[in-house]
Amino acid sequence: MLSAQKLPEGFTYLKKENPTLILDLRYATSENFTGKIVTGYTSEKAIGTKALSIALRKVQAQLRPKGLGLKVFDAYRPQSAVDVFVSWATSAPDTLKKREYYPNLKKEDLFELGYIAEKSGHTRGSTIDVTLVYLKGRRKGKEIDMGGKWDYFGEASHFNYQKTSPKQMENRRLLRDLMIQGGFNPYEKEWWHFSLKNEPFPTTYFDFPLP
Repeated sequence: MLSAQKLPEGFTYLKKENPTLILDLRYATSENFTGKIVTGYTSEKAIGTKALSIALRKVQAQLRPKGLGLKVFDAYRPQSAVDVFVSWATSAPDTLKKREYYPNLKKEDLFELGYIAEKSGHTRGSTIDVTLVYLKGRRKGKEIDMGGKWDYFGEASHFNYQKTSPKQMENRRLLRDLMIQGGFNPYEKEWWHFSLKNEPFPTTYFDFPLP
């Protein structure tokens, strides 16, 4: 098992660098679209490039005066985990979480629609899935209402989904604007998904497991 000293050069533990981050790595649990713990997620320690960590710290600093912070659903993702997703998508009988995550789509269409790919920015270490949470008060730790759940495959996850309420859209826009200011590019089909504009490993897909 990797230790902090044995992480690849240029990678770090995001929580160590950003103590106020809240981690909820769903692929290390069964609460994800596969319904199982995903290969490669051997712990709930979020890992990313040092450049990603620095950028997140800047976003956190902007959120703190608002009483808000970031919750991380996914950061670095091993290629072995991506391979599991590809296998899952081509396994027709496996529809355990269809009602929750893709009620209106067929699994075989998820590639064409851009929800699953054989290569993921997460595997390069500078892509992150995040939402906003309250850091204090009676709602401390609770997620802000974004008008849709993380990793839902469908139009409700698109940033400009027309059926979101004005408040939900305001929340999505706050997250998006601060992430862009922090040096990230958004993904239009997933309001939670952001990648560093200047990622340090733009062509490298790593496959070390999460320690």
